[in-house]
Amino acid sequence: MTATRWWPRWPGWRHLPRETRDTLFLLLVIAWTVLPHLLHLPPWCAALTGGVLLWRGRLALTGSALPGRWVRIGLLALAIGLTLLSFRSLLGKEPGITLAVVLMSMKTLELRARRDAFVVFFLGFFLVLTHFLYSQSLPVAAAMLLSVWGLLTALVLAHMPVGQPQLRKAARLALRSAALGAPVMVLLFVMFPRLGPLWGVPQDGLSTTGLSNSMRMGSVAEVASDDSVAMRIRFLGPVPPPQAMYFRGPVLGRYDGEEWQPVFRSEFAPPLRAALRTDGPEYRYEVTLEPLRLPLLPLLEATSEVDPIENLPVSRRDDLSWRTQRPVTERLRFNALAHTRFQHGPTQRSAELREFVQLPTGYNPRTLAWATQLLQRPEFAKADSGTLARAVLQHIASAGFGYTLAPGVYGETDPRTAVDEFWLDRKLGFCEHFAAAFVIVMRAMDVPARVVTGYQGTDPVPVDGYYLVRQSSAHAWAEYWQQGVGWVRADPTAAVAPDRISRSARLARQPGLVAGAIGSVSPALLAQLRGAWESVNNRWNQWVLNYSRGQQLDLLKNLGFSSPSWEDLALLLIGTLSTLALLGAGWAWWDRHRQDPWQRQARQLRAALQRLGLAALPHDTPRALAAQVDARFGPRGAPLAALLLGLDAQRYGRSAIERPSTPWLRAVQAQVRALQAVLKDMGKDAGKDTFANAPR
Repeated sequence: MTATRWWPRWPGWRHLPRETRDTLFLLLVIAWTVLPHLLHLPPWCAALTGGVLLWRGRLALTGSALPGRWVRIGLLALAIGLTLLSFRSLLGKEPGITLAVVLMSMKTLELRARRDAFVVFFLGFFLVLTHFLYSQSLPVAAAMLLSVWGLLTALVLAHMPVGQPQLRKAARLALRSAALGAPVMVLLFVMFPRLGPLWGVPQDGLSTTGLSNSMRMGSVAEVASDDSVAMRIRFLGPVPPPQAMYFRGPVLGRYDGEEWQPVFRSEFAPPLRAALRTDGPEYRYEVTLEPLRLPLLPLLEATSEVDPIENLPVSRRDDLSWRTQRPVTERLRFNALAHTRFQHGPTQRSAELREFVQLPTGYNPRTLAWATQLLQRPEFAKADSGTLARAVLQHIASAGFGYTLAPGVYGETDPRTAVDEFWLDRKLGFCEHFAAAFVIVMRAMDVPARVVTGYQGTDPVPVDGYYLVRQSSAHAWAEYWQQGVGWVRADPTAAVAPDRISRSARLARQPGLVAGAIGSVSPALLAQLRGAWESVNNRWNQWVLNYSRGQQLDLLKNLGFSSPSWEDLALLLIGTLSTLALLGAGWAWWDRHRQDPWQRQARQLRAALQRLGLAALPHDTPRALAAQVDARFGPRGAPLAALLLGLDAQRYGRSAIERPSTPWLRAVQAQVRALQAVLKDMGKDAGKDTFANAPR
């Protein structure tokens, strides 16, 4: 069977029967609503949903009968079986949404009555909500607004069972209805008390890019290929120089030969706050942090203060990292205070530094031998840790090392020699390769050292003054301990790629076909467009997604409340809603007593016909009245009969309109004047008064 025979010829929207047109429109709205879900649901879900919708569209076009009960039961069993096969459960976010998408498409196979359509409508509204379990971004919100508009239009069509209402008019009515409800929606959003969630959705074990609590060779490079926003920074005063833009994340001190992990420290051990010693200018800044799914806040070094975050206790550890009581799974906004000139850690060697010189046995013997040879050179016989660190950095800068995002896999044949291959053979790496090798070399010379991961550098957005920290800014550097000073930052990447630090010049992968085409556009224009989009997106995050209790109380302060409370907010909300309700009731009362234009015109014409001696009862249609005129007056009443037939066509015909059009009313006036002349010929001079109240 060819595709043309399987799919009937398209006759065009104007020539479709009413039921077919409305069904196809609803199927298009459903397809638009479920389309974004198909990006993160199993492939069989996309195939089954698309196949069912196409099948239902064909049935509507051909006028064929809907499938029987056993066919629908078979499809349902197939969907449940595939869901169990994919997720091993029917409970949870992923299996639940998968079933909802498939069942919505299957419900279209039993669209026999209005109540079936209503079930589809409300299933559609439910699926709109489920999209925000994956993303609450501005594009998703815009796409779902279109879905809501389409579903409301289908709902309006379902409440217009008579005639052939135009899709455009139904869409306009749906948009107007939504606009009437928008003020109340906005008011409730702005003023309704922000309550904590009563329940939550279990998080599925999905892999996400971003910082991690551990580091392997190549792990930071994988994150650096992600250009999404990690956080937004707004400085409330002076801005630190680019080379000071280090945002501290997990500090990794334990090394097993392949992976770096944080040093375990008891949760009950008090943080050593006295270990931080700050100097120089202060930098106060505002952070809008995207969900990290880690129990930490990547903040500027060294952040000494963080304003309280609602329902999320935070504390600074002795390694200067800021930890949260639970993983950050939602967007946060808070203020912090940082210093770019600081010292931290113990100034005298103690037992707590012992774990930062440990190395696993049997790993990277050639690198350890190289470090031993360096330490045995006469000029380094009595060198302190600072002198040794500078020597290692000088070696990195002069020994032919290369900075690349794709250095290849090290230790593929033997993981125990991965750093040997990097340090002595290929010498190509990303920031984590340099940081890990530097720390291993320093530890081999009995200098305490550790790896620090986080972000380095920002992208300024001139439109609104924010600085973006992207996942592609992910970075790894090192710290070594120096007598009398404490922990000192050393960034080996700066030795081989200084632009990476001084100007945040990140590496990028080779662009694809589409990206290459876009790249041919003016870079200045692309930067301007990107900045404008980031500004709009930031406002969406600040005023919609991050709208909080504090902002509600700030709103009350702007309205004149000196010490606003939740009671003031509740009273203001109740008063505003009561006022809107009274205004709505008044408008409804006025609209109920306002006569429909068609009814007003029909009343005037009936009065005129009654004065001509016709019965013209209220239940008589314009066509019935035209028949009475034709029977009573014959050819001389033809203009009046034509007028009534025109009224019937405009009110009840295929192209019926909501109210009389202005050209048609002018034609009515012309017909009335002509009829007055006819009535004069018939000797009915009373006709002048009869049509005095005709539509004008």
